[in-house]
Amino acid sequence: MAFEPPPRLVKALGETAPDGDAWLAELPKAAERAVAERELTVERVQVPGGRSSLVLLVRRADGTPAVLKLAPPRARPESERAALAHWGGLGAVELLDDGAEEGVLLLERLHPDVSVRSLPEAKALLEAAGTLRRLWVEPPADHVFETVAERTGRQATAMRAGADAGPEVAPLVDAALTAREELLAAPPEHRLLHGTFRQSKVLSGERMPWLAVGPDPVAGECAFDLARLVRDRVEDLIASPSGAAIVRRRIKRLAESLEVDQERLRGWTLFRAVESGVRALRVGRPKDGELLLEFAGWL
Repeated sequence: MAFEPPPRLVKALGETAPDGDAWLAELPKAAERAVAERELTVERVQVPGGRSSLVLLVRRADGTPAVLKLAPPRARPESERAALAHWGGLGAVELLDDGAEEGVLLLERLHPDVSVRSLPEAKALLEAAGTLRRLWVEPPADHVFETVAERTGRQATAMRAGADAGPEVAPLVDAALTAREELLAAPPEHRLLHGTFRQSKVLSGERMPWLAVGPDPVAGECAFDLARLVRDRVEDLIASPSGAAIVRRRIKRLAESLEVDQERLRGWTLFRAVESGVRALRVGRPKDGELLLEFAGWL
């Protein structure tokens, strides 16, 4: 069968592709090769799929359902592989292969169309938070994961450039960068983090009710990981006349349930929302950018 990448993936990777990048053009042949080498039977391409990888629903030679994921180097698939191997299926999808081919992961099949986002909001936050708690373990002693300081340092450089290009966002960028500097001064712990955790990253499974997928792992303090969850369903929050109050309650509830300092969670939520908003504006998604920056203004 032809492995054409879904339009969502093409658009998302097109926003970030470096000049001369040929990964998307070579993807169909790479998928054919990965399927043949593993003697897999392809059921279908997952659509709309993610924004950083091609996901195929497959069956192994013995009939076991699985997922084959192909991601470009800039999506850091080998870092994802290392994190999944370290978690060993506890709280996260299980890694099924030995990593012989770079950028290709064979994973346990979950229910790709059933995430905790399908639950009522309060229940979804509870289940997502419980899943996240299981992922916060000590990283391997010799790990090569990017640290929170390193990742946010790269992001801070792009944020400053965005503020220069759009003076209207400069006050929020300044506040976010100040918060980052204060938070990095004395991190309370050093854990392996999911890195891009939100409700849609927690899928229903057979082995456990809910398991995390799609990490972009990073090592650092837990509040950084939890911050992305705070702004889940941001469209609904912005549309609500009591959105700002809901966000304050959400920060308090999540911080208390996961024993994270409330002010540190607020600070990282501010930084991550501004960073995402500035990036959305930069790549031509003004609606997303405006929503995120309005949300950030509440913090």
